[in-house]
Amino acid sequence: MVMQPVTCRTCATEVLVEKRSLPHTTVQWTRATSHCPELAGHGPARVAVCTRLRATIEQAVRDGALEVAGDDE
Repeated sequence: MVMQPVTCRTCATEVLVEKRSLPHTTVQWTRATSHCPELAGHGPARVAVCTRLRATIEQAVRDGALEVAGDDE
């Protein structure tokens, strides 16, 4: 399976995504995470996962714009 580009609906950061199944998501950042307003938090407010990007990826799956490998096996 090839990683597919997904652009965050909130900050327009593009990442590469691979979905091997609905619960499995691999994300490869193509630029520094400091461009993401959620991940570029200050001090202890910093989070490990961008919920906005996650929502964008989930919507892309629902829209059929992001292929899930397990769907055609």
